[in-house]
Amino acid sequence: MTPRPVTVSPASPADHARIGELTAGVHTAEGHASPEYAEQLADVAGRADRAELLVARDADGRVVGSVALVLSGDFGEVTESPDEAAFRMLVVDPAARGLGVGEALVRSCLDRARAAGRTRVVLSTAPGMTAAHRLYDRLGFTRVPERDWSPGPGIDLRVYALEL
Repeated sequence: MTPRPVTVSPASPADHARIGELTAGVHTAEGHASPEYAEQLADVAGRADRAELLVARDADGRVVGSVALVLSGDFGEVTESPDEAAFRMLVVDPAARGLGVGEALVRSCLDRARAAGRTRVVLSTAPGMTAAHRLYDRLGFTRVPERDWSPGPGIDLRVYALEL
């Protein structure tokens, strides 16, 4: 059976509850979020003020993934210049994995960053997010270990970048 396509579009306030549930729930269940970070993941309205929220919808219109695209401002802690965009908090519903949802979200971020005149997209990711790493590698991102960082004790993040 051929997977049904997903569509990516800007999130609306009506999507916030589902985005928060999905983002905090998946990251927590998979061991990628402390209780404090889970609170940040659930605060969709807070990040909507600092990033462009995108959602992936399945053929039935259900939100099956989300990402926060940072084109400017302080929400992209990993960016170093105005030429860079970043994305954060990429999440795919476990029931929709393997259907191209993550790739569709990342490609939309890349397209929107290009349209905004950015020349590079950067992201940070935890070492244990190996499925995400495979996606980033497949799309041409490369590791930038000199930019790895730690937002807090015991949290080490890897940086990846893609020249546009």
